[in-house]
Amino acid sequence: MADDSVQTAKGLERLIEALRVLPGVGPRSAQRMAYHLLQHGRDGAGQLAQALQGALERVRHCARCNNFTEDEVCALCRSPRRDASLLCVIETPSDLAMVEQTLSYSGLYFVLMGRLSPLDGIGPRDIGLDRLIARATDGVVQEVILATNFTNEGEATAHYIAEMLRARGIRASRIARGVPLGGELEYVDVGTISQALLDRRGL
Repeated sequence: MADDSVQTAKGLERLIEALRVLPGVGPRSAQRMAYHLLQHGRDGAGQLAQALQGALERVRHCARCNNFTEDEVCALCRSPRRDASLLCVIETPSDLAMVEQTLSYSGLYFVLMGRLSPLDGIGPRDIGLDRLIARATDGVVQEVILATNFTNEGEATAHYIAEMLRARGIRASRIARGVPLGGELEYVDVGTISQALLDRRGL
């Protein structure tokens, strides 16, 4: 009996540790999730396990844009409705989803699956910049839109890519930043207001 108890405890600990790989989930949150799944959601836990296993077996990276897909080339890249002359470079699949929700962009994408971060040991090869350059110089792409996040790493990544593209005669642009839609200046930080002034446009 004692051995069974130890094995069960070890299994619970492994589950808690596994849940901690999720972003924003600390030890206590992981513990609550594990207890809930085992106490109230065993059917759901089984479905979750099957779905996760299925995703690990079937989901791959698109050969063209590097986004997640179950096909060699994803539906976005295959779509004849997309403007193949525009290539938007973003950091993550969730960023792609956000851009798509705007319904304001009709070009194609390249997902870096990260950003340059020398302190973390993440260099150009780790985010597939060789594949990006090959994609951007295919003779079809006319403009590369750099839509990495406005963090220090995102800015450095955008600058690095822009320099690589400029050396190859490819036009690169950077998404603008400034006061959010519906935002009031009183509640916006001074850095954002400053950038909005620099990025102003005519009316």
